[in-house]
Amino acid sequence: MNGLIVSYNRATGAGLIKVEDDSYEFSHNVWQDKRHPVIGDDVEFELQDDKVSAARLFVNLNNPLRPVKYRWVAGLLGLTLGMVGAHRFYLGFWKYGLAQIALTVVTGGYGLLWGFMEGILILAAQIDRDAKGRYLK
Repeated sequence: MNGLIVSYNRATGAGLIKVEDDSYEFSHNVWQDKRHPVIGDDVEFELQDDKVSAARLFVNLNNPLRPVKYRWVAGLLGLTLGMVGAHRFYLGFWKYGLAQIALTVVTGGYGLLWGFMEGILILAAQIDRDAKGRYLK
């Protein structure tokens, strides 16, 4: 079965794997990879009596859940070119990007404030995913 790690505490070795609407807890003793699990990792795991009995990293370069966008790039785009929605286009939110351009044109520049604030939120990790739900690097 394949899923996504949505939480992992390295100190306790406990984590949570999500598959669609289901979640499964796992511990470090079932992890079979050399690298520690990281939130956002795609994993392949086995269940036994509805408990994770084995889990390992699942490498699929075409998987849309693997982080591919950088937080610092999106944040700087928001701070500098936010009025035209550059950070939204970078993250894949095309409709919001177009709305920011329209707001800037219609109001004579208020889109600048919107983009600047979102740039700060991105850098502060309050906005932490792109349009496909992938976490930012």
